[in-house]
Amino acid sequence: MNQTNIFKLIQAIEQMNNDNIMRFTKAFPYPIGISPILVLYELRTKGPQKQVELAETVGYTKGAMTNIATKLVNLGLAERMYNENDRRTIQLKMTAAGEQALTEAQKIGKDVFTQLFEVLSEEEINQYLKIQEKLVKSIHDRKKSNVK
Repeated sequence: MNQTNIFKLIQAIEQMNNDNIMRFTKAFPYPIGISPILVLYELRTKGPQKQVELAETVGYTKGAMTNIATKLVNLGLAERMYNENDRRTIQLKMTAAGEQALTEAQKIGKDVFTQLFEVLSEEEINQYLKIQEKLVKSIHDRKKSNVK
């Protein structure tokens, strides 16, 4: 494997990711980044959850998850639900405003990527898709082998 080409590929990926994040952030009207959006997505997908569960799912520390949850609550995008029988059990739940923010984030994300990929031909898109699928499979295979 040519190390120079790998280094160039890493640089290109980082440049593309940074540009996409900046374009997304400029278009997204809420003062939050990608991490809180990922949390909102998990809440939409799985419903209310404990912050500890969310931290594990999205790969954040408990402290980072507390900060994300506080930001989402302060913006009205999520709310904390307390268990009547055990006030120590707190779940985070997405609000209607959070649902709207997530829908908008997904639309903006789709627009950003559509603009990015519109320079590629159909054949190039198919090649790129095969490469991405191969990389994703490799990631999943590594996770499986590390679990055993």
